[in-house]
Amino acid sequence: MAKAVGKSRVRRSLADLEPPPRTKRPESLTSREQEILELIWAGFKNKEIGQRLKISVKTVEAHRANMMKKMRVSNTAQLLKSAIQGGMLKIR
Repeated sequence: MAKAVGKSRVRRSLADLEPPPRTKRPESLTSREQEILELIWAGFKNKEIGQRLKISVKTVEAHRANMMKKMRVSNTAQLLKSAIQGGMLKIR
């Protein structure tokens, strides 16, 4: 009877794992993304932003998705909070 030879594995739960440190800062926004961010802050809907800037709703959605990815957020509230904290939006 052969003996099983193997490395012992340490099992960790997801709660024990820490994300790698972020060394890279978020990319800066393009002038168009900044413009759309300010319109989002002003309370405009995607359709209204598209009409105002003469671009399609899909293009507005793409810009919004790109901003959220760059700023590493997953919803509009986080996007606006992050923009305020990062100095991209001024509260009047």
